[in-house]
Amino acid sequence: MTGKLVFSHPTGNANVRAAAAGLAQTGQLAAFHTAIAAFPGSWLDRLGAAGPLTALRRRRFDAQLAPLTHTWPWREAGRMLADRAGLATLIRPEAGFFSLDAVYQSLDRRVATSLPRAARQGAGGVYAYEDGAADAFLAAKALGMKCFYDLPIGYWRAARRLLAPERERWPEWAPTLAGFGDSDAKLARKDEELRLADRIFVASRFTAATLRDYPGPLAPVEIIPYGFPPVGGARARGGPGNRPLKLLFVGSLSQRKGVANLFAAAAALAPRVELTVVGQKAGGPCPALDAALARHRWIPSLPHADVLRLMRAHDVLAFPSLFEGFGLVITEAMSQGTPVITTDRTAGPDLIEHGHSGWLVEAGSTEALQAAIAELLHRPAAVARAGAAAQEAARRRPWAAYGQELADALAR
Repeated sequence: MTGKLVFSHPTGNANVRAAAAGLAQTGQLAAFHTAIAAFPGSWLDRLGAAGPLTALRRRRFDAQLAPLTHTWPWREAGRMLADRAGLATLIRPEAGFFSLDAVYQSLDRRVATSLPRAARQGAGGVYAYEDGAADAFLAAKALGMKCFYDLPIGYWRAARRLLAPERERWPEWAPTLAGFGDSDAKLARKDEELRLADRIFVASRFTAATLRDYPGPLAPVEIIPYGFPPVGGARARGGPGNRPLKLLFVGSLSQRKGVANLFAAAAALAPRVELTVVGQKAGGPCPALDAALARHRWIPSLPHADVLRLMRAHDVLAFPSLFEGFGLVITEAMSQGTPVITTDRTAGPDLIEHGHSGWLVEAGSTEALQAAIAELLHRPAAVARAGAAAQEAARRRPWAAYGQELADALAR
């Protein structure tokens, strides 16, 4: 045990909330640093009930974190407002004053300056996430504190290696592969964070495997899969029968997510498949994406609760990602009794028993994806059986289980 931990993440999401709660419940949390935090009953939480400000509800944390939380909201509030106003220059990656990169690095500097005081009060380590850890880790090393690093998405060198062929295989979809625009300075910062880490935490075997591309020694890597949301209510069972198979995709509309493969498979199986797509466009203008979206039902954005309802209204979630640290939509769909077809480059192999609670296909293979969907057209009863098994898997691993396992690992 290294003593209590300073924990930081600028925006917060389901896994961050579960991790922070797990540390607080086990008495290991010295301080939680984030940009914006709402707590049940707080004025910020009440503001989130209003239509234009519902995004604030996504920054809602467990009440037990309130006395330990330090917020630095102005840069992130500016990013949210600039994004809503369409001021693209202000949020341009790396260059914009309110870019996500600026938000991460601003919080990282704040955490770094807070560490001397935290150390005097007994904190023995800092837990931070990719792109938001370099300054805090350097400060921690100077103070003799331990550095715990969370890599939520696979390592960047592996991403380049695995996704570069997509630019040649699907050149018309290349504009959606935005990650190739990261500067040398940003990539060097990622490598520095890994170099400074005393332990590395990932949520899938795939993410752990991508770290083999790191050109040097690494700290021990521990795999702790994320948890599932609360299991949804009962849904009508039964496969598609004589109607089309209702297929759903949720995620960023990028070829990193395998959307070109999905659209090709759906086109080959039309009209026996109806595809609904939820997600925003990624990267620059892409005529191929625009043409594909025009042929299907496209919903650019939905509140989280509505996404869950939409999942319950569909037969299968297709998530053919080519590079995914985890894929929270997998657990969300499974919790709603919607089985998932996904690839070996997601957390699918950690969560899904192939043919029982979902289906795993080779990443980047349109043929394999199409065959998996076609099989369900021939065996519609398999959809209901897999949905029930997926929901049972979700019951066995709530978010609290992830938070507890992470806390236990940090206490060892």
